[in-house]
Amino acid sequence: MLIDTHCHLDFPDFDHDREEVIQKAKEQGIDYIVNIGSSLAASKNSVALAKQHDFIYASVGLHPHEAENFNSRVLEEIKTLVEAPKIVAIGEIGLDYYFREEPKKEIKILQEALFRNLISVAKENNLPLVIHNRDADSDLLKILKAQFRDKKIRGVVHCFSSGEKFLEEILELGLYISFTCNITYPAKLSNIGRDPASGNNIQRGKKADNLRKLVKAAPLERLLLETDAPFLSPQVYRGKRNEPGNVVILAQEIAKIKEIGFEEVAQATSKNARELFSLP
Repeated sequence: MLIDTHCHLDFPDFDHDREEVIQKAKEQGIDYIVNIGSSLAASKNSVALAKQHDFIYASVGLHPHEAENFNSRVLEEIKTLVEAPKIVAIGEIGLDYYFREEPKKEIKILQEALFRNLISVAKENNLPLVIHNRDADSDLLKILKAQFRDKKIRGVVHCFSSGEKFLEEILELGLYISFTCNITYPAKLSNIGRDPASGNNIQRGKKADNLRKLVKAAPLERLLLETDAPFLSPQVYRGKRNEPGNVVILAQEIAKIKEIGFEEVAQATSKNARELFSLP
């Protein structure tokens, strides 16, 4: 049994066959799916999906690209959504400086304010964090350490793409990490994906070989699986929409990298996900 801990089934990419994709994932042995909120509308849709399907759970949150639209009304709506059944996390939240060589001070201030506000919602509701980080390692760590002091942090840094030093620091804070199907890409290709806010193609800047080294280094007891569907399809489906069922391919690749059995990866990552998100 496998768990896709991060996907976006509410996105328009699935409008024409969403139910078929969900049913297919179930048939492929996907035990649970956590659908991740990335905007106010996406968070509402995630809550709705969780109500409709017994094995889908939801998080609510605002991607850092939503920072310029954040206000007290949006915060109150998020707080209301958290009260819905089957909400297992606050996310995705975090910092994203990728599209700016030198992020403007006002943008950084807005993103950091949004991040802190939603961390507070998580703490008030005793929920883990689903953290988005792109080119913001230092500021992200500074905020997390200030918000949690010496406490271990319940949460996951999703779609991990930083270096070994950041990996060590994240693990020290008590966080889980998750990798996506971009670890299946050939060494000669960089991690190409789509920005969830704009839909534009982006270059993530890390070679797949570097990611595989991080997978090798990451302890199995701190790993989660995620597809980030509809983004970052595995190499065999490159150029096509990603789906939760492809978490099987991801687990196979991790088993290969770590030189262990598929069942060991499946059992360990599912145990980790159940514990973090309090899944049945």
